[in-house]
Amino acid sequence: MGPSAIAGPADPIPPGAVGSARSRLVRAMPASAMPASPTRPVDVLTVASVRDVTPSVRRVLLSGTPAAAAAAGPTVSLLVPRVGDPAPQWPSVQRDGRVVWPAGAHGVSLRSYTARRQDADLGEVEIDFVLHGDGPAAAWAGAAVPGATLAVAGGGPLGDRPAGWLLLAGDETALPAIARILAAAPPSTRGVALVEVADAAEEQPLVAPAGVGVRWLHRDGTPPGEGALLADAVAALDRPDGEDLFAWVAAESAAVRAIRADLRGRWGLGRAQHHAIGYWRRGRAMAPAG
Repeated sequence: MGPSAIAGPADPIPPGAVGSARSRLVRAMPASAMPASPTRPVDVLTVASVRDVTPSVRRVLLSGTPAAAAAAGPTVSLLVPRVGDPAPQWPSVQRDGRVVWPAGAHGVSLRSYTARRQDADLGEVEIDFVLHGDGPAAAWAGAAVPGATLAVAGGGPLGDRPAGWLLLAGDETALPAIARILAAAPPSTRGVALVEVADAAEEQPLVAPAGVGVRWLHRDGTPPGEGALLADAVAALDRPDGEDLFAWVAAESAAVRAIRADLRGRWGLGRAQHHAIGYWRRGRAMAPAG
């Protein structure tokens, strides 16, 4: 999951969690509004396998060409077809990354996620979908079977950078990104990862440097996006000494705003020392097209 919408308009978390900043990963316009420019087809990926890693998270293994797998992340704009559509009308992509949608109804939604894993040599991409609500991505993932297809419109970076001390803070929509950042961190990295999930059943194994502690924060019945569990956990931390530190934060927009203010104020972090982005907004699905 990642920047994306973990659900539809009525979902408590948007499908895959598309935040306003993440929605800018790929700019989308109808073909009638676009100036003439060369376009390319989107990369189509095929479902190879599906498994549930927690009660609410489904991991979908996608296969395609090595080039398609390499382009699908770490942050990836997925084109999700309507459930049961045997022949989706895929858009095309301009050189500047803008999506050109076909005229009329096409039944394809644009959602932004973080690939949990990519292997260009094998042509594989793993995406974790949070199965909240009935939004297009959650519905597609809930019905996904081997042989089903979706497409990739573009990819982008996570916004992280190496540092001697690392703070990671996010909810389940940020978990794929947090997992990737931890797995890639040098063994000498120290710090803490704070991950908000529904309960203990939603925890996932994470590979992290020995000096980075992972703390799971359980909502225990509180709806996603309500309360201040994640922001309070960050507020309870003492700022580490020195300037070789970096904070990466992604969650519901209001929680991220509170944490960003704490990092800039009490911690005194400059822009180069933190990346804080709202992946979704409570009560609102943020999808750039569909």
